[in-house]
Amino acid sequence: MNFQSSEFEFRARFWFIAGIFFLGFFLYNTDHVNVSVALSRFVLGGHPDENSAAFGHTITGFFALGTLMVTIGAAIRTWAESYLHSSIVHDAALHGEQLVADGPYRRVRNPLYLGNLFLAVGIGALASRLGFLFMSIAMFIFVYRLILREESTLLQSQGESYRRYYAAVPRLLPSLTPSVPAGGAKPDLLDGFTGELFMWAGAAAMLVFTLTRSLPYFWLTFGSGMAIYFLQAFLRRRAKPAV
Repeated sequence: MNFQSSEFEFRARFWFIAGIFFLGFFLYNTDHVNVSVALSRFVLGGHPDENSAAFGHTITGFFALGTLMVTIGAAIRTWAESYLHSSIVHDAALHGEQLVADGPYRRVRNPLYLGNLFLAVGIGALASRLGFLFMSIAMFIFVYRLILREESTLLQSQGESYRRYYAAVPRLLPSLTPSVPAGGAKPDLLDGFTGELFMWAGAAAMLVFTLTRSLPYFWLTFGSGMAIYFLQAFLRRRAKPAV
């Protein structure tokens, strides 16, 4: 059985990932208990007073942990994208003509998808118990299938050089020390940051929600960040010289 993603799934991966989050939150219709509330009840034991300071501090801690997870995901993706240009990262087509082995790619083969997993777990703090499980598992399955497709393409296009890299560098669990020598590539952190504005918008929205506990403020922050992301992406495409 071929577990790789299809070409359509790869091209539409942004919308598939958005669909995972949509369905995860939709599961509130089945399971009405927020996962952070459930975990706070478990930590405090019994039937804690949900209006107490202890409960408030505990659930804030879980929302803060979710914010940290999204921030780590954004930082990983920004670091990775600064070595692999945003025009490649966000292109619908699959690129196999280039092998990047600098920055985070010296420790893990798929840092961009690792960032997606942090995003799913972090945003999942706002979902129901069932929604959290769905987001985390569905995201892992989907990105794993995308990874298999990319690896197959790179093995065909890069041959033995990618096989050596494949054997040396872990797929998703980063090594503590670099597994391959640096190639000398210089990161473009501005390109990496602007290319991942949607991730930073998620981190900012999570922080706002943690501090205010207001969903309208969450969506206002996230929506503003996404608007800026799409605007700058549009302007950069307009400014790109025709080939």
